[in-house]
Amino acid sequence: MSRIGKNPVELPDGVSVAVSGLQVTVKGKLGELSAVFTDDVDIVASESNVSVNPRGNSIMARKMWGTTRAVINNLVLGVSQGFRRNLVISGVGYRAAIQGNELVMQLGYSHEVRHGIPDGIKINCPDQTHITVEGNDKQRVGQTAADIRAYRKPEPYKGKGIKYEDEYILRKEGKKK
Repeated sequence: MSRIGKNPVELPDGVSVAVSGLQVTVKGKLGELSAVFTDDVDIVASESNVSVNPRGNSIMARKMWGTTRAVINNLVLGVSQGFRRNLVISGVGYRAAIQGNELVMQLGYSHEVRHGIPDGIKINCPDQTHITVEGNDKQRVGQTAADIRAYRKPEPYKGKGIKYEDEYILRKEGKKK
């Protein structure tokens, strides 16, 4: 029995769910999201919650039971609250700024790094060393933050680079004389 799948997804005020076949569409104050699922699970939507049950007792049905419930929960959270990832830039001369529809970063390379802002994602730089990625789709927010971090991953000796705000960098000891 799935510990995650057996719990229904509670719907906050202002969020509506429509199930048509294998597609689930969720509407809320931050927009509309939809996802298509396999036919291994049954999705039942009521006024206050959405429940997911496996069809049969196959291994795939049991796998998709908890996964489907988690994805539906992320859709509901996305249209009601949204998702956010905070990045921190550390290093001498490393900085970021928004110019038009691009994030422009100086990361110690001979040129500046430009990253286009995708549709549905908001990127904000409250100061030169912090980047905030916001949106209603958890996967796209996480992927955009990972793409930005990949330009200069934090190194283990001085910790220079782009890291997540809650990330801990394992530090190594340098050369000894």
